[in-house]
Amino acid sequence: MPPIRCIEIKNRRQAEQELTAIGCDHWGIKHMAGKAVFKILKLNNITPTQANIIKQEILSLGGEAAVTRGTVNHSVPKTAMLLMATENQYQQLGQKLKIQPFQLKTLVQAIEKTMAILQPQAPRTMNCRGLNIKLGQRTLVMGILNVTPDSFSDGGQFASVNQALQHARQMVADGADIIDVGGESTRPGHQAIPAEQEISRVIPVIEKLATELTVPLAVDTSKAQVAKLALQAGAHIVNDVWAGQVDVDMFQVVADFQAPVILMHNQHHHQYSDLMTDITGYLQQTAAMAIATGVAPAKIIIDPGIGFGKNLEQNIAVMKRLGEFQSLGYPVLLGTSRKAMIGKTLNLPVNQRVEGTAATVTYGITKGVEIVRVHDVKAIARVCRMTDALVREECSHE
Repeated sequence: MPPIRCIEIKNRRQAEQELTAIGCDHWGIKHMAGKAVFKILKLNNITPTQANIIKQEILSLGGEAAVTRGTVNHSVPKTAMLLMATENQYQQLGQKLKIQPFQLKTLVQAIEKTMAILQPQAPRTMNCRGLNIKLGQRTLVMGILNVTPDSFSDGGQFASVNQALQHARQMVADGADIIDVGGESTRPGHQAIPAEQEISRVIPVIEKLATELTVPLAVDTSKAQVAKLALQAGAHIVNDVWAGQVDVDMFQVVADFQAPVILMHNQHHHQYSDLMTDITGYLQQTAAMAIATGVAPAKIIIDPGIGFGKNLEQNIAVMKRLGEFQSLGYPVLLGTSRKAMIGKTLNLPVNQRVEGTAATVTYGITKGVEIVRVHDVKAIARVCRMTDALVREECSHE
């Protein structure tokens, strides 16, 4: 009995490598690589007319489509669709649908854009107001610097400028690529503070760090006034846990300073009509709002918001499906450090969650996460480096 194994192929590049490895000729590689890559796409808010045409065409190509019961006889107004096909079949589907009416050409363009995003991306540089970060080459580590008295993990430890500077220096020495400075706790049950109080906490620290450090500084705030003063003081990135939905002026500030912005999913409750559809829709919508205001698409980072507006089961579910955020086309930041999801799963206090954090970071990297936001920089930077060596084709082994 000859040995048999199942080959895992996630994209065209891997398919080409496997075909080359068995000695397939150039013509065969070109024409078969797309047949080896199978993708399942979920489409939402499709009319029964559109769905029936799409299903007929994908079935004729050997693919499959699942729709809501009642789609065939138009007894439902809209349907979600699951398309199951190879890359080659999606290409042929696009050629067929482009000549159809019922706005199917627009739908094809969206499918083609998604399929292109899912291909391996070359490392690219993000300009952070004069300092650059390289995305896609290795996982970047964002070190958390809370200058607050009440943060859930390290409140009060780095409240003075000198304490903050010392800790930031240590995080950079330990491998932090970005320092995230926050002046207002966002832990569950936190008390909101006025902008003036937040400003008094973060601006002196950012002014000092900007003259001492050579890595980008992020300001963790949802207030446009705080973001503006922080950027004037030398910050490079705005990290908004409410994605511009609390302060309507936030995106204009970001656009005026040409700064990158991190958009995190958040809400005040745990109710969802469909967990992943709602979260990805929120992130798509807030990104579109940012772009409409003048923020460059290349300067948007998204964060699924683990621990925000989600219970334990929902946080675990989002973690399991982190790979789905890749289809939005923006770098993904993961912030799980020491969070309640880990504490509840392991039954451990805040100061004993580094291993749980490491597990979530490792898993996130395997699902395409490009930046991790953490407290324990030294340990997690090592975790990232080892995981990158296993999963990233372009990572450095220095």
